[in-house]
This record gives sequence, structure tokens and C-alpha cells, in this order.
Amino acid sequence: MSTTSRAFGSTLAALALATGCGARGCDAPPARSSPLLYASDEQNGVVVVVDPASARVLARIAVGKRPRGLQLSRDGKLLYVALSGSPRGGPGVDEATLPPPDRSADGIGVVDVDKRVLVRTIESGPDPETFDLSPDGTTLFVSNEDTAELSAVDLAAGTVRGHARVGKEPEGVTAAPDGKRVFVTNEADNDVAVINAQTLAPIARIPTGSRPRAVAITRDGRAAFVTNEAAGTVSVLDATTYERVGEIALHLDSPMPVGPRPMGAALSPDDKTLYVTTGRGGSVAIIDVATRRQVRSIDGAGDRPWGLALSADGTRLYTANGSSHDLSIINVATGNVDKRVLLGGLPWGVVVGR
Repeated sequence: MSTTSRAFGSTLAALALATGCGARGCDAPPARSSPLLYASDEQNGVVVVVDPASARVLARIAVGKRPRGLQLSRDGKLLYVALSGSPRGGPGVDEATLPPPDRSADGIGVVDVDKRVLVRTIESGPDPETFDLSPDGTTLFVSNEDTAELSAVDLAAGTVRGHARVGKEPEGVTAAPDGKRVFVTNEADNDVAVINAQTLAPIARIPTGSRPRAVAITRDGRAAFVTNEAAGTVSVLDATTYERVGEIALHLDSPMPVGPRPMGAALSPDDKTLYVTTGRGGSVAIIDVATRRQVRSIDGAGDRPWGLALSADGTRLYTANGSSHDLSIINVATGNVDKRVLLGGLPWGVVVGR
């Protein structure tokens, strides 16, 4: 075992002792004041269950290889997790030097939230990373980066009902609130594909900034916001005419050498505020939707914050921080990072339970 592996193992062991969790996790406290959080750990193949009120890790649920994107079922009883057998690379990595993918590991893991156990893994197409759940809760729309496709997964059947050709290196997936369209970011093509949710036929391709990652759509379905990692911007799209109508430049109040690298995005419950994680910028950008301007930056959110989620009342923001191996709990009103919860591994995504 390498020195790094031993150190990481020691960290997890210390965390287990500190939280009262054994190797298989631990039980939740009898009562809690707020919904639990679920974070994917891409390195260790687990979903970490966190109580935000006590900033305590409650359990680690083994799910499979490289868990990343997460979504809850509409009733909150099941957690869907994207699993991938593709080796983890990164910017600048020569893929020819990586081991071959294990396609048998690809799929969408289904976790029983109450029992905290993986109950099955369903078909997803190759190398799923992110996905979205249809408004009626019957279909998952999954990006397949290796094949430049979008897969539509019938949850009742547990099979893929069809594929749509999109652009190169698809990643972010968001279903429109009307359930009729799906928006997919294409990292290598610098655009967003709009797909008919029922027929999977192409509707439009909308140019964005460089290396688009995520899409957030307002609840009225009229506007979409796309994070552009390499450009350091957020593209504003008219989601009805399929045109780019603006570009929001991001900044860091405490500048980092790499600048902002926009990743995850989430809208406040009233659609008045857009929150964007900045990856290696280490912050969360706060954008006023009406003026389409960044109004402030919450710095020190963590090292490489990526996935983010909001509490149902919009008062707390949660970020999964890959390089600092933790999860941040942020007070939206004050902009303070109230707590950092050590998860270990490589936290990627986070969702709030119901």
C-alpha cells in the first residue's frame, strides 16, 4: 500500500471513530431537525449520508464504481446514482495511457434511502456522469460522454428506451419543467443540444461559452443558464426561441490564480438568484437573475467545489469539494461557510433529502 493510500485510510478510520461510524456506516440519530444530505464519493464508490444539523457523517453506502451524478425520486424514497466503469482522467490526461473501461460497471444505481442499501443497478448507456429526472418521475435522461449520446431510461422497466445523438462530450442534463424538452451541454462542441423528451428527436443547438458544464432552467421554462468552465462565464439562453441572449462574466472577491471555473448551478426557490460553483476558483458565485450580474462571491467554500444543492427554504447552500475531500454548509444570508464536513475520497455531487 502506498503512503497516500495509508494516509487516506487513516483519515477515514479517524472519521469513523469521531462519528461513531464503523466500516459499514452507522445508524441515524432518533430524530433530526432537517433533511439529510447525500454526497457521491467518486474515489471510494460510496454515497455518504450527512446530517447537516450536526455536521455528522451517518453512513457510507457502497454503490459501485465512480459514483457522480445524484437525483432523488419524486417521493424521496429512492436515490439514483450515476456509476461508471470508465477510468478517471482529468484535464490534459492522455486517454491512451489509461486502462480500458469496465463497461459492466456502467449503470444507474438505485438506493433505498430508508434502508441505506443499493437495491439494484439499471441500464444507462456507457459512462453515465450526470442525468435528470423527468417531471413525471418516470424517465431518467442520461449523458453518455463516450458515445456522444443522451439515453432515455424507463425507470419502471429498468432499461434504455432510446438514444439521441447530441454533441461531443455531453455532460450536463436538465429536463425543462414542461417535460417536453431536455437540454444537454456538449463540452467539446461549446453548445447545448435541445432534444424532444418523447421522441428524442433533435430540436436545436445553441452556442455557449467554452466548455459548458451544467444547465439551470427557471421554473417558468423561459430562461436557461449554462456554466462555461473554460470561459469563466455563464451563458443566458432563451429557452423558448433557443437563442443565446447574454453572457455573465464571473469574478472572485478573493482572486485565485486560475480564476473562476464555473461548474455546478442551482436556482433559488423563487428563481431570483443563481448559485454557481467555481471549481478550482474555490468559491460560489451569486448572480442576480433580474439584472444578470454577479453580485457577490462566497470565497473559501472548499477546494474545487463542484456539485451543489440548496435547502428547500433556500437558506442553506451545500457544496461537494473534491480536492479538500469535504462538504461545505453555507449560510446564504450571511455568506459564511458555517461548517465543513470531512467526507474523504473525492466528493462530486450532493442532493438534499426530503
